[in-house]
Amino acid sequence: MSEHALDHLIKILSSLPNLGPRSARRVALHIIQNKETLMRPLAHTLLDAADTIQSCLVCGNLDTQSPCHICEDYKRNESVLCIVASVSDVWAIERTGHYKGHYHVLGGVLSAIDGIAPKDLNLDRLKIRIQNQDFEEIIIALSATVDGQTTAHYITDLLSDLNLTITGLARGIPMGGELDFLDEGTIGTAFKSRKNVE
Repeated sequence: MSEHALDHLIKILSSLPNLGPRSARRVALHIIQNKETLMRPLAHTLLDAADTIQSCLVCGNLDTQSPCHICEDYKRNESVLCIVASVSDVWAIERTGHYKGHYHVLGGVLSAIDGIAPKDLNLDRLKIRIQNQDFEEIIIALSATVDGQTTAHYITDLLSDLNLTITGLARGIPMGGELDFLDEGTIGTAFKSRKNVE
């Protein structure tokens, strides 16, 4: 591997989330030192993924087919649609095993600072999808950031003319969270979202 190729590998690795230049150098060194057991299989896997993984034309999830496996799963609840910002949100919710409905991936959230407007999100397809399917509940599962909440309000307004139940995720104290370590916003939201103790 030439010095130029090594520098290029480190540069590409350092562009990955949570990998700065120093971490990228360590990863590059580890990969190079394990060419046959790691580097070549990784290269083949990346090429295969680039050729086979695609965005689902229905919900926006990533899969090797479109419609994706979630959209084609007849066992899922057809009456509930969960709106998320990204594919990683779908994966996070799926890991819990608690949600059995369908998804719609927006591809981000509205952000004036980043120049992300409604036209940049998967909103037109969302409204068409909701108008053409018999959903009873729409769950807006966006982050509790200013941009996430702005997007949630925009979606609520967008769907206001449809006869739907629109819900949002509960906010508040996480499991195992201690009050002393939580920020004021989280505690305040927990108070506003309180419910009867069963």
